[in-house]
Amino acid sequence: MALNCGIVGLPNVGKSTIFSSLSNAPAQAANYPFCTIEPNHGIVNVPDDRLDRLDSIIPAEKKVYASMEFVDIAGLVEGASKGEGLGNKFLANIRQTGMIAHVVRCFHDDDVIHVAGKVDPVRDIEVINLELILADLESVNHRLEKNQKFLRNPDKKISEKAKTENPVLEKMKAHLEQGKAARELSLESEEVQLLYELFLITMKKEILVCNVDEAGIKQDNDLVAAVKKHAAEHNIPVIVLCGKLEADISQLDSEEDRQMFLQEAGITMTGLQQLTTASYRMLGLRTFFTVGGSENRAWTFKEGDTAPKAAGCIHSDFEKGFIRAEAYNCQDLFDLGSEAEIKAKGRLRQEGKDYLVQDGDVLFFKFNT
Repeated sequence: MALNCGIVGLPNVGKSTIFSSLSNAPAQAANYPFCTIEPNHGIVNVPDDRLDRLDSIIPAEKKVYASMEFVDIAGLVEGASKGEGLGNKFLANIRQTGMIAHVVRCFHDDDVIHVAGKVDPVRDIEVINLELILADLESVNHRLEKNQKFLRNPDKKISEKAKTENPVLEKMKAHLEQGKAARELSLESEEVQLLYELFLITMKKEILVCNVDEAGIKQDNDLVAAVKKHAAEHNIPVIVLCGKLEADISQLDSEEDRQMFLQEAGITMTGLQQLTTASYRMLGLRTFFTVGGSENRAWTFKEGDTAPKAAGCIHSDFEKGFIRAEAYNCQDLFDLGSEAEIKAKGRLRQEGKDYLVQDGDVLFFKFNT
């Protein structure tokens, strides 16, 4: 699975403004549909106050946050699954992402065109969801058609694979035909694996991003309330942010200026910081730290990775020659105040090849060269 997040939505909902604010990477934004054609890619730091606290206790010359990729994808319109607008291109691009951040417009502004002529975020969500479901249904039907030929193949491996797949495909087909996303179908892990090759779009995790005006930041408006009700029914998380406000914050020169702006706006954490953190975790990404020397750094690993696999995030030689890892949790350092106290209290652990790295671990790897 790709470890990035695709930003999707109808044209003119604020996707490109949000992307540019997230990544400080220029993405064209204009008051007309299909302003974005080719996907824009941006690498975004994952905010983590644990790294800040570690750096205050064990200072280093450099502090490096974990990061992840966001992709700004062309706006989708009704009929995209049949090739309308930039539909085919959009669908190809979104298949290559790990999850979806679906931006919906939750503000009224006569100066900003809405492709449907009226702001209705739940309808907009359903338009895009239906197009993605129809695209997935086409993929399932295509595989079922191919399997009819594979069932007659003299190669037993091919025919048996088709025979095993078909019941799962039929189950998914019936589900999609009800207008339901693939992720909402209860499947065994073996069944999920059988469907993996199809890269079903609606199997991806999704987060809804309500783009509001500045008044909508402090109190949910009726449009946001409707989105949250819809999201609760489908077990989808929601982030509320103001794209215009986020753009203003991203243009400020210093962290001090940004913090002052947030305080004046009555915000403790920007919507984009919330989106980045939520997306990172939904992708199954977690963080371990290395401290001391010239650099304190947050490293990204997949939940469930062993210590050698985590060591490989730093360098492949660390994984190949892994001996052991010295480990403690960052909270131990916050509680005790120094690595010397961690050792004195017996909190420093020696972990081997089977150790499953935990989010927040501070690690030092021993390895053979």
